[in-house]
Amino acid sequence: MKEIFERVSIRKYQDKPVEKEKIEQILKAAMAAPSAGNQQPWEFYVVTDKEKIKALSECSPYSGCAKDAPAILVPCYRTEGLMFPEFDTIDLAIATENAWLEITSLGLGGVWLAVAPVADRMEKADAVLGIGDKLHAYALLPFGYPAEARAQQDRYDESRIHWV
Repeated sequence: MKEIFERVSIRKYQDKPVEKEKIEQILKAAMAAPSAGNQQPWEFYVVTDKEKIKALSECSPYSGCAKDAPAILVPCYRTEGLMFPEFDTIDLAIATENAWLEITSLGLGGVWLAVAPVADRMEKADAVLGIGDKLHAYALLPFGYPAEARAQQDRYDESRIHWV
């Protein structure tokens, strides 16, 4: 899949909204992720409100770049009714990666900003979105039409491979 080798962190965006059809395609890709016991612990907030975007951009010392994004996808995870609760954040990581790869395939750019497992970041994001105590923000994924271009680094390192 070429998107794996094209995906880069994009932190600057054009002042252009992302079409609803593209956002729905990103959500479909995220929800196509496998999950432990098919528990699908995810729910997603799509944030396009500028005031909410600004507030989310203040959730961590590293999320300031989100303030000018036309949209932020906030993957969240449930904490109740799960068959395998110890795998909820692993499931979310897979879903978030799927979303990020779909963002790339649609000619958009985004960046994964960690929220979980840092309690104060999670509490701030949960408060901005008005999330109850049975759902928690996992990450911020600001995205839009890129206003910067970057080449992906070649991270292949043969010294980290062990043939047995």
